[in-house]
Amino acid sequence: MITVFVNGNPETAAIWDPLCAELGRPDVLRLSPPGFGAPIPDGFGCTVSDYRDWLAAELETLGEPVDLVGHDVGGSTVVSVAMTRPDLLRTWVSDSLGVFDPDYVWHDLARQWQTPGAGEKSVAALMGGTLGERTERMVARGIARPVAAQLAAAQGSRMGQAILAFYRSAIQPAMAELGRNLPAAAARPGLAIIGTDDHFVGSQEMRRRSAARAGARVEILDGVGHWWMVQDPVRSARALTSFWAN
Repeated sequence: MITVFVNGNPETAAIWDPLCAELGRPDVLRLSPPGFGAPIPDGFGCTVSDYRDWLAAELETLGEPVDLVGHDVGGSTVVSVAMTRPDLLRTWVSDSLGVFDPDYVWHDLARQWQTPGAGEKSVAALMGGTLGERTERMVARGIARPVAAQLAAAQGSRMGQAILAFYRSAIQPAMAELGRNLPAAAARPGLAIIGTDDHFVGSQEMRRRSAARAGARVEILDGVGHWWMVQDPVRSARALTSFWAN
């Protein structure tokens, strides 16, 4: 069984290194969305639907259903695939179900990115500076320094382009409208990872509501934030292993 991990923003597949080391699964594939650790193909718009279609196409090439795990942008993309192409999955895991709730409001930084002018300035500041400065920004967010340095090395104008396009395509009510199809995700077993200190993807109530609508099991990680896979890889690995075993 292939296990596929999909990272988010402003990241690369390196975000999964500590977790994958704990899991020790032999057949693992880490897919970076275009712009977030992978090149942006010509004509690729970096929108919510573009990422959904990209991931479905990548999974089709594998020839068998997979255990799919997504975080942040990758997490919402995983849910989009679970809603539309459950035939490609054995199971799915996401930490971003809350963004599909009707009451979800994008966090402050995302709203900046969604605003013309302010978004460009915000992204330029986030993606700019020296490698050391970008690394320190990631460390300040709770990411271990070795991983933070790898993420920072991939950040730049192309990632900034992807950030603006994705978040502008996801202005509400776009995600809430997609969330109307959440019950379709129940066609395959799902798991909602809820870090209690994650303030980017909606309240715990929103995440629980979306999980219930998607027929997904809930795993609460107390005291862990948005980057749960780096902040507590041991507990994260335990949660995934338990889910896959049932």
